Amino acid sequence: MNNSHFLAFLFRMKYINRWSLMRNTEVENIAEHSLQVAMIAHILAVIKNKYYGGNLDPNYIAVLAIFHDSSEIITGDMPTPVKYFNPELKEAYKNVEYIANQKLVSMLPEDFKEIYQDIFFHNESEEWSIVKAADKLAAYIKCIEEEKAGNKEFVKAKETISKSIDAIERPEVKYFMDIFMRSFSLTLDELEY
Repeated sequence: MNNSHFLAFLFRMKYINRWSLMRNTEVENIAEHSLQVAMIAHILAVIKNKYYGGNLDPNYIAVLAIFHDSSEIITGDMPTPVKYFNPELKEAYKNVEYIANQKLVSMLPEDFKEIYQDIFFHNESEEWSIVKAADKLAAYIKCIEEEKAGNKEFVKAKETISKSIDAIERPEVKYFMDIFMRSFSLTLDELEY
C-alpha cells in the first residue's frame, strides 16, 4: 500500500493567505476561512430547511464548504479583481482550479476517490449555491472585522460584497443578514452571553 499525501497537502491550507493585495490588520488563511464558510453554509442550510421548505443535508453542505478552496493549496489565492478581470481569465482560472482538484483527488487511495470526486467536482447544485453564498457572507464578515479594527482598506470591498449579497435571491441569506450579521460589528463586551 502506498502512502497518501492528500491530507498532508490539505493541512497546508494554513499557509495560503487570503486578501493578498490588501493590507490586513489580521491575516486570514484559507484553512480558517474554510471553517468559517462551513459554519455559515451549515446554518444557511438549517435556515432553508426550517423556514423555507428546504430538504438539504446541512452536514454535506458543510463538507463541501470545508473543501471549497482546497485547490488554492496548489494555485494560491488569486485575488478577486484578477480572477474576474475578464471572461477569458475567469475561464482559464476555472480550468486551473479543475486541474488542481484533479491532482488532489489523485493523491487519495483508490477506494476513496469516488467519495471525494463528489466533493471536489460538484455540479452547480443548490448545495453548491449555498456554499457560494456562505463564501460571500464570510468575505463580508472579514470586511466588517477589518473596518472595526480601523482598516479603511476594506471599505470598497465591503460595498461591493454587500451589493453581491443583496443580489442573491435566497431567503435564507436575507434571514442570516437580518439575524446574525449585526453581531459581527459588536465588541466582545457588547455581545451578551
